[in-house]
Amino acid sequence: MELNLKKPLAFFDIEATGLSIIKDRIVELFILKVNPNGTKESNTWLINPDYPISAEAEQIHGYSNDSLKDKPTFKQVAKEISKFLHNCDLAGYNAIKFDVPMLVEEFLRADIDFDIKKRRLIDVQNIFMKMEQRTLSAAYRFYLQKELKDAHGAEADAMATYEILKAQLDKYENTTFTDKKGTASIPVKNDMDALHEFSSHHRNADLIGQIIFNENDEEVINFGKHKGKKVEEVLKVEPSYYNWVMNSDFPLFTKNLLTNIKLRMKLQ
Repeated sequence: MELNLKKPLAFFDIEATGLSIIKDRIVELFILKVNPNGTKESNTWLINPDYPISAEAEQIHGYSNDSLKDKPTFKQVAKEISKFLHNCDLAGYNAIKFDVPMLVEEFLRADIDFDIKKRRLIDVQNIFMKMEQRTLSAAYRFYLQKELKDAHGAEADAMATYEILKAQLDKYENTTFTDKKGTASIPVKNDMDALHEFSSHHRNADLIGQIIFNENDEEVINFGKHKGKKVEEVLKVEPSYYNWVMNSDFPLFTKNLLTNIKLRMKLQ
């Protein structure tokens, strides 16, 4: 089934120096942009991370610091990447937990205002896990009845994700899914709003789910001793909490969100 698009949808995959959203850096980025008229554009960026690549990461993707030393840094190509992603929704495999936060952190470090709020985020892994419980290679085998070659290469993984999403739309076209509240629906349909909603485990306020929205669209802390409490209430009762977050290893996006909430409170 071809995708029903009202704006471009960018399938992308990242290879990185490690798994830390906060500390690690991108070494390879591949983007397949599918346009509403069905045409496709793609691009690959190899990036000098200027940060040590872990032995585990190098073993998976094959890039070393020495092999990337002559490549541009992310900051040097950030505007080019941002322009390529202009007006695009984003899709990937495990993208909501890893690729999207990693990409946004890189843009923030490069002083690029990459607006994520107006973009739908479609995570093929979350659709797959909710419906079948598998990995990317297994998903490729399950939906397409063939083996994924060159797994853990950014281009191969992103292209596989694109193929899987189309196959998911075919397979689950009339399948009813019942959520934890007992609400039945057909969420896997050729509509980016529905796929965005079904891809999400929570309605995240930040990008990694440490701050989420409650049913009243209020920001709520989703970790630690204040889990389940509204951010504004915590900042009122414990003002030092803000400084603790600012001085700890939290993503820049999360810190910026907390700062905006604090500034909003002053204007109330």
